[in-house]
Amino acid sequence: MTDPTENDERLAVPVTQLRPSLEAVLMVADQPLDVASLATAVGYPVDAVMEALLALASEYDEQGRGFELRNVAGGWRYYTREEYAVVVEGFVLEGQQARLTQAALETLAVVAYKQPISRARVSAIRGVNVDGVMRTLLTRGLVEEAGQDAETGANLYRTTRYFLERIGVTSIDELPELAPYLPDMDDLEDELAELAASPEPVEEHHPSPHSGQGTEPDGGTEIS
Repeated sequence: MTDPTENDERLAVPVTQLRPSLEAVLMVADQPLDVASLATAVGYPVDAVMEALLALASEYDEQGRGFELRNVAGGWRYYTREEYAVVVEGFVLEGQQARLTQAALETLAVVAYKQPISRARVSAIRGVNVDGVMRTLLTRGLVEEAGQDAETGANLYRTTRYFLERIGVTSIDELPELAPYLPDMDDLEDELAELAASPEPVEEHHPSPHSGQGTEPDGGTEIS
């Protein structure tokens, strides 16, 4: 049986201190925290915590703070405001190469829209071996293993919660539709006709010792 004095001790903090308590917890959090976790941490009902979070977010907006409180990837966390991104990026990066390469971005897009997907399938879609790039994405925490294919036994991959957090959505269902970014069929047919009539291009990637496909570097110089 639960000791009633235990709940009394947890709820002993005056209601006026709920917001500062939430601010203190969120300030040290290294990942988004859901409402239930925050309610447990500060010892308040979930409804009261949700109300306080919404009030804090509104208050920061009204005051024009350099940061904001957002609900992203299923949890609440502090973020710097987009209009100050240039300042923050200059301070954090300070000349360091932190962006993903074009190859990594393209591979990440394939995983995001086709997940769960095997490494071989990603390579087939991109037309180049992606082993090195996939290692980079795994190291960065943007993709993760998602079991094995029932037929081939190959490892499957999917995007992570960190990926959702970085692009500012709560679910992969919120990813933009690809159709608006694809060329019109007439334009596509013209391009295909031009490609068919042109000489076969020289292979840009050197073949690996064990594969007929080219390989891309693993981006080892990139910095998180």
